[in-house]
Formats: sequence, C-alpha cells, structure tokens
Amino acid sequence: MGKDTRPVLGMVLKGYPRISETFISNEILSLERMGQKVHIFSMREPRERFTHKSVQAIRARVDYLPETLLEPLPLFLRHNALLWLKAPRRYQKALALTGRRFARSRKSATIKHLLQAGYLVHALLPGSGVCHLHAHFAHSPTSVAMFASALSGLPFSFFAHAKDIYTTDPAQLKEKITKARFVATCTGYNQEYLKKLAGRFSTPVRKVYHGIDLSLFDPKSGQRLNPKPPYRIFSVARMVEKKGLPTVFRALKILEERGMDFIYTLIGSGELKESMRALSIVLGLADRTRFLGTRPHEEVIQEYEKSDLFVLGCQIARNGDRDGIPNVLVESLAMGVPVAATRVSAIPELIVNGETGLLAPPEDPEALANAMERLLLDPELRERVIQKGKEKVAREFDHKALSRELMEVYRAGGAFGK
Repeated sequence: MGKDTRPVLGMVLKGYPRISETFISNEILSLERMGQKVHIFSMREPRERFTHKSVQAIRARVDYLPETLLEPLPLFLRHNALLWLKAPRRYQKALALTGRRFARSRKSATIKHLLQAGYLVHALLPGSGVCHLHAHFAHSPTSVAMFASALSGLPFSFFAHAKDIYTTDPAQLKEKITKARFVATCTGYNQEYLKKLAGRFSTPVRKVYHGIDLSLFDPKSGQRLNPKPPYRIFSVARMVEKKGLPTVFRALKILEERGMDFIYTLIGSGELKESMRALSIVLGLADRTRFLGTRPHEEVIQEYEKSDLFVLGCQIARNGDRDGIPNVLVESLAMGVPVAATRVSAIPELIVNGETGLLAPPEDPEALANAMERLLLDPELRERVIQKGKEKVAREFDHKALSRELMEVYRAGGAFGK
C-alpha cells in the first residue's frame, strides 16, 4: 500500500470527545465518510465516563495539548523557543498579536493559547499532512488556531456557535474574523451578527445548520394526536441559566393548578442542578419530576418515544449567553413530539409559531403554560405541528445534505488544499 498523501484538515477543539457536542463528532464522521482525512487537536482530555456511538466510528488521530499553563510550562517553553529559532519573524508577529489581545483582555489565557499553539506547531504538525486549521467555537479553540496559523503560515477558519459568540469581547472576535480564511456558523441569526461585526472586511461568513441523522430519529410509536393523562412532558437541557428551566418549572406548576395531570422528565446536568431540584420541591412538583442526569443518546431517543410534549424555556443569560437552535428541538420535531419553546435567538428559524410548534416570550411562565396546554389538548393543532415539523426537519436539517453543504464550504475556503 502506498503512503496516504491526502491533505489533512486539522480540527482544533476545546475537548474531545464531549457528550454535549454530538454535532461536532457527527461532522467529523461525515467528513471521513466523504473521504476527508481529519486530525484532531484537543485542548483537554475527555471528562465524561461514556461517549456516543458515533465517536467510536471516527478514525481521526487525536492529540491532546497540555491543558494548564504552569505545570507543563517547561515543555511549552522548550517547544516555543525551538520554534522561535526556526521561524523568528513569524514568532515575532505572533507575539505582537498576543500583545494586542492581552492588552484588551488582561487574561493569562491569551499567553497560554500562544504557548499551546507553539506546542501544536512544533511538536504535532510536522509530518501530519495538515494543510488547514479549523476550530470549533469562536473563543479559546479559535485563539489557538489563529496563533498556530500565525506561527505556521497555514490558513485557519472557525465555526462559531452560541455562547462563544455572545460572551466574547466584540473587538477580539472581530480580529479573529478578519484573520480567518472563512467563518461558518449554525444559524441565520448568528450570521447576521457576525457579518455586522466584521463590517467592511470581506471574510466570508457562511450559515450551515447543524443537522441530525434522520435515520436515528424514526419514531416507532404512532403519532400521539390525542394523548391521555398523565401527560408525559420532556426536556433535555444543560442546567444553566440560558436554558430557562425555572420558567419551565413555573409553567408546569400553572398546569398543575389548572388540574392537568402530568409527569415531567428532565435529562441533563449542570451548575444549577441542585437549585432545580430545590425549585421542584418548593413548587410541589418533586413527585411529578424525574431528574435523569446525563444519558447516552440512545436513552434520550427512548424518552422521546414516550413523550407527548417537549418544552424548553431558553432565555438570554445575564452575561449575554444564549442558544442558537438547540439540537434537541430538531430531534423532537423529527420524532413527532410537539414543541413549546421561547422566542429567543434563532429558535424561530425552526419553531415557526403555529406551524411547527408554539412559541412564548422568554421568562413568561403563563404564556409557556398556555402553549403547552394547547399542544396537549388541541388534536388539530398537534396534527399540524407534527406534520409540518417533520417536513421542515427533513427539508432543512437533514445531516447528510448539510454535511455535503459544509464540505463545499470547506472546499470553497481552501481547507483541503489546492
């Protein structure tokens, strides 16, 4: 067998694998199935005890960068000093870039990202065949990719998602956009923001939705047009501020006060886990609520099968963090489970009010409760949103079609060489 000389796409990730980032592992797997070689550079080791099955099928090499600054400092300094000796002009330009960014942020992470990039370029890039660096998330992974680009001369690009966009200093983010070969993002809402931020600079900003593998979301049970109590209400969410779970619990309390019988299942974990448990007790909903923690994708699909309604109360967090289009909403529609959600960020690009689901204003429990009640009790509405939701997902969120679209974005941006 001859040596594999295909150009390699270097993927810079915050962590790999991560249970909450199936869209990234799905993308990598799709690229490999279309013949593209990928080399993963992860900024930290995995922190979960299990992974999704899609990760097990990925063949990409994975190298982990030293995660902290102080303990691996001798290793960082050795590789960065050797790189400076080999390419002094490039390193001086990277230092100037680091200085500008540190002056804005005053964060030691800027220094760490330069040192990580130097280690990547000197210790991991040689002989890898990587011809382009692409980062997922616009914050630290893109910082490493940008510095690695400056140090190596390779072009870079990045995929911006949600928190990484809206909690990043606009001046820092604009600089990344202007230096990137291209930028991709997962919603039209994000695309407009990034284009406006870029201003007169001509870096292409492409929108590619995160799709789902429709073959995995084929409901075995029939469409529940006339569900019976106790209604099964379902959420999948990290327990963080932007998910708006207090709004969901207060909406559930309103339904209970109206005499509706239900069981609420919540899959996910996070920093607000204990406060959500406490809130369920205060509201008298503990006996109706199942906290299942983090679960593999296969178990999540089983819960969709049992559910009559999916609900999410997304909001803009105090630090500006917000969702794009949560993948769980796409999955719900594919599974024929009606969705009640909030009118935040790009969610209306998927949940068209009255057509593919119902929307309520954020932080408005009564409006969300009204939407939930209608979707549970109105069979004509349920039939319409179930059908229209499935059609929209099949038309706009088919992972196979979107993978080909993303491949063209990469190709147009020169990510696979000439």
